[in-house]
Amino acid sequence: MKVRVIICVALALSACVERKPATVAFSVEEAAFIKKPGTTTITGHAFRTKPNGAVVNAAGEVVRLVPATAYARERFANLYGKRRYVPHRDYPRDNTPDPAYGEYTRTTKAESNGRFIFQNVAAGAYFVTTQVIWGDEDAFSREGGSVYDSVTVTGRETEPLHVILSGN
Repeated sequence: MKVRVIICVALALSACVERKPATVAFSVEEAAFIKKPGTTTITGHAFRTKPNGAVVNAAGEVVRLVPATAYARERFANLYGKRRYVPHRDYPRDNTPDPAYGEYTRTTKAESNGRFIFQNVAAGAYFVTTQVIWGDEDAFSREGGSVYDSVTVTGRETEPLHVILSGN
């Protein structure tokens, strides 16, 4: 049993993404465009595919629309590296953002089919992120994780922009 625990800890540590200390301060001015009125609609579908091929939707999960500021770009790079998915087991435990960061994001909830919508979005570059996790909430390690994608709103869209959050 002791050997099994040591192996599990070693595997968990080897899967970690190197987290770098923050070097960019949050700027209210840079993020302010998210609070402006807009005309664009962003629709999306958030899901993960299990190794057995079954699809798990982000049913009821909070979906965030985050202005792609220098602060947010650094946070996303530190969390995801070069991927668009980070497993639940690799979530950083010391990932507390600047308090103003949350005030300059928008949120919605994914429907049971994993679909979501943001309306009246102002022009700008954004990250869209949520989590898709499954398994027993009391389990040592849950499956799934956090997914994101980026989208740029020009303000001249005549059709909704569509985002797929699958981690691929």
